[in-house]
Amino acid sequence: MLAELFAVMAPVLAGAGLGYVWVRLGHPYPVDFITRLVFNIGTPSLVLASLAGADIDAATFGQTMLAAALVIITMGAATFLVAKLLHRHWRVLLAPMMYPNTGNMGLPVVLYAFGSAGFAYGITVMVTVSLFQFTLGAVLNNQGNPLKTLLKTPTVYAIIISMVLLLTDTSLPAWLANTVDLMSGFTVPLMLITLGVALANIQVKNLRSGLGFSLIRIPLAAVVAWLIAGWVGLPPLAQSILVVQMCMPVAVFNYLFAQRAQREPVYVASLVFCSTLLALIYLPVLLALLM
Repeated sequence: MLAELFAVMAPVLAGAGLGYVWVRLGHPYPVDFITRLVFNIGTPSLVLASLAGADIDAATFGQTMLAAALVIITMGAATFLVAKLLHRHWRVLLAPMMYPNTGNMGLPVVLYAFGSAGFAYGITVMVTVSLFQFTLGAVLNNQGNPLKTLLKTPTVYAIIISMVLLLTDTSLPAWLANTVDLMSGFTVPLMLITLGVALANIQVKNLRSGLGFSLIRIPLAAVVAWLIAGWVGLPPLAQSILVVQMCMPVAVFNYLFAQRAQREPVYVASLVFCSTLLALIYLPVLLALLM
């Protein structure tokens, strides 16, 4: 299990390390251009490519989605207390509290730990987190008209299309499936490299704060997810996967949102970095308990 988990997390560390070294060597990096490229092209393609072939029925999808939504909302409400404990503005901590890395890290871990039988649950949780992140997240980070922001966010349309495909058991045409699969390939590497660029400017005090945040968020997310899954009535496998997914490190997307909104992006990058490193320790323990 440790070897498999390290195999999942090694690319994350390698990508961020590449960005870190690139900046330290004095090379330029167009953060604004890369952020726009990831948001407008890469992310929608990644959502469509990930969900096009998922195998899950409508009832299971709805029940798991409800449980994941309730966990996200509860974590959002807890942000105000955590913000007071860490002496940070709640807007800075809201996205890291609500949106774990359920995609490029969560899905591989779920597949390795629970096999193909549990992968559909992992996909459903990822869809729910993405739906909140690119609707509510877009509204909270908007400086103008919230509705206009939603209508101009390509990922929202990608999520809607993916949900229709899942619920109607429809597949994308081969030419379109191949296209989005190709375009999705650059998304995660660019996110991780951009994260590494930010990590090059992180100070020690931010790392300590990031560690404190992770030590608060991870146990809280585990307890909240376990209780809500039991209350909703999820089967044991789905309950375990919901807990694992919600305990994933802070998503890299949160840094991109912070970068675009200019809301302490370096600090948010430290949250991503610290929670990712801690995952090497707490994920094997969590998986051992749940499996």
